Amino acid sequence: MSATGRSRIPSATAGASRSTCATSRPTRSPVPSPSSSAVSLPSVRGWTAAAYGVTAARVARRGLRAGQRLPAVGGEERLAFVVGSPRSGTSFTGAALGSQPGWVDLGEVPLLKARVPRLLESPVEEQAREVRRVVELIRALGLVRGLRGVEQNPETSYLLAGALHAYPQATAVHVIRDGRDVVCSLLERGWLRVDRAESDDARQSFGSHARFWVEPERRDEFERASEARRAAWAWRRYVTAARAMPERTVELRYEAMVENPHAEADRLARALDSDPEPLRRAFAEAHGSSLGRWRRDLMPAQVADVEAEAGELLVELGYA
Repeated sequence: MSATGRSRIPSATAGASRSTCATSRPTRSPVPSPSSSAVSLPSVRGWTAAAYGVTAARVARRGLRAGQRLPAVGGEERLAFVVGSPRSGTSFTGAALGSQPGWVDLGEVPLLKARVPRLLESPVEEQAREVRRVVELIRALGLVRGLRGVEQNPETSYLLAGALHAYPQATAVHVIRDGRDVVCSLLERGWLRVDRAESDDARQSFGSHARFWVEPERRDEFERASEARRAAWAWRRYVTAARAMPERTVELRYEAMVENPHAEADRLARALDSDPEPLRRAFAEAHGSSLGRWRRDLMPAQVADVEAEAGELLVELGYA
């Protein structure tokens, strides 16, 4: 787009992707053993048993489609944690993994997302206890403990060490997308807009305020930044967090899924020891219309803001 062209994306200032509410005090019980089916109800202020029930009912319906009709005697421990920046293709990838026979997509578990800020500075062991407590409760209530679960909260990027400690046989799948395209999508959603007053499914408020993932010494700077820069900030911080455990992480580029779906499906299936055919069919549905959209949708000033905040990471990942 020319320097004088007009963007389809608003350039008003606003806040980050999704924040999280700090609430309950950490429990001191050990991580439940992999063979244990006993789960207790974790407490988060404002969350009721009904909130767990809604998530569990959704998971149970998916479990029925996956072929599980009765509770498993022993739980399946080979979970997949799909992580990465919001608007990078994590939901698509999680759904694709969950479509395989013997798997179930747990979706974005809001009760886990709501814990992230409180657990951010906690020891890995404490993070593991909380992650496992919530995930196992949802799996037990949904009668899907015998299926390979797929948890796909982008915010789990910040607890990845704890999640993988909780499930030693699990694998992280990090979906990476060009940060400039992610910025377009975040601006379109308006989650970071200064006048956005709603909250998400985890009761995390939208708007321009600094989230838990903003560097403490830069909070004021974040809130004064343009909306495009805040969106790039979110992408940079989520991607950086999700790269914390490379030895147990499979990196997927959204662009590669679109351009070479069969090759990427085969590579992921090998890493997860699963059948590649269902993944091939699912990945073939990836849409390429949004690839490179930043070239037509971002104004030059917005591109400059994105590069100022996340340019080094864009270069490191080969996008710039």
